[in-house]
Amino acid sequence: MSDFFGIFQNKILVTCFVSYFTAQLLKILIAVVKERRLDFRLMFASGGMPSSHSSTVMTLFMMSGLRTGWTSELTAVTLVLAVIIMYDATGVRRAAGEQAKVLNEIVEMVEHRRMVTGEKLKELLGHTPLQVVAGAALGVVIALISHYFV
Repeated sequence: MSDFFGIFQNKILVTCFVSYFTAQLLKILIAVVKERRLDFRLMFASGGMPSSHSSTVMTLFMMSGLRTGWTSELTAVTLVLAVIIMYDATGVRRAAGEQAKVLNEIVEMVEHRRMVTGEKLKELLGHTPLQVVAGAALGVVIALISHYFV
């Protein structure tokens, strides 16, 4: 069992967690600055600026490249994973969020005409390309800091 907890000494894994939580904390700080509200629920929300998915997978890719070499199989796998996740964040998940927004508007219109109530669908699912690029840049910076300074 003690070997299991040794996983928390894995620098790649720990740096990825740091990257994810940094991106999530930045979402809270950005909401405070832009919207003048403190919303700790953003710590566990998907969508928003910056993309924590992009930050995490870019950290994974960078740390893999820096630690195992840029030509290693692990680095190749992590790059493919990063590209798929970032593409999905701006494509499929964003489209699902846009559809949820339209469906919520339809439900709202129906509620006004009849006494129908329903739970709102989550609209903030995906990311804009800028949010993905910002998350990816954050992931690169965190990986470089972790590799060279920590």
